[in-house]
Amino acid sequence: MSVMHAPEVWAQDRIFTVEDLEDMPDDEFRYELDDGMLIVSPAPSLPHQIAVMRLAVILNAACPPGLLVVPGPGVNINKFQHRVPDIAVIRTESVTPMFLAEPPVLAVEVASPRTRVYDRGRKRDVYEKFGIPSYWIIDVGQEHPSLTVLELRRGKYAETARVAGDEAFHAARPFPVTIVPADLVATGSG
Repeated sequence: MSVMHAPEVWAQDRIFTVEDLEDMPDDEFRYELDDGMLIVSPAPSLPHQIAVMRLAVILNAACPPGLLVVPGPGVNINKFQHRVPDIAVIRTESVTPMFLAEPPVLAVEVASPRTRVYDRGRKRDVYEKFGIPSYWIIDVGQEHPSLTVLELRRGKYAETARVAGDEAFHAARPFPVTIVPADLVATGSG
C-alpha cells in the first residue's frame, strides 16, 4: 500500500492561484478556488453522478456543431477564482490543453443538500459576474428533483424557469432540448 502525500503547493502559507491547480493530483477530488482559497470536495453522491451522466447524454444528443458538452471542466474565471461546473456547454474554439479561460455558454451544477446554498448563492454570483449566459441548477436532494434556469439579463441572472418532478423544461438556450428532472434521477426501482 502506498501513501499519498499532499502536493508541495499545499504547504505554503499564501493564497492560491489558478497556476497552482496545475500541480494538484489527478484523483477523485474536485479542486476549486474561491478568491484564492482552495476548496477540495469529495467525490459526489451516486444520485448526483447519475443526474450528471444522464443530463450530459441528453445535452450531447441535442448539441449542434460548434458547441461541445463537457462534464466537469475547469474554468479559470480570474487569477484567484477557478470553478468546476458539473457540466458545461462550450464553444469548440474555447478548447484549451488545460482549463477554460472564457465563459461557457451554459454551466450546470447538480446541487445536493450540502451544496444547495453555495450553488444558489456564491457560485451564482461568480458565474453571473463572469458572464456565463445560462446557469442551470438541478436539485437531486428533494423528494421531487427540480431544475432552476437562470439567464443573464442586463448583466444579472433572472430566473426564467423552474420545473420539478415530471414537468418538462423546453430550453431554447443554448440550443433546443427538453429536460425532465425526474428522468435524471430515476432508477427504475419502485
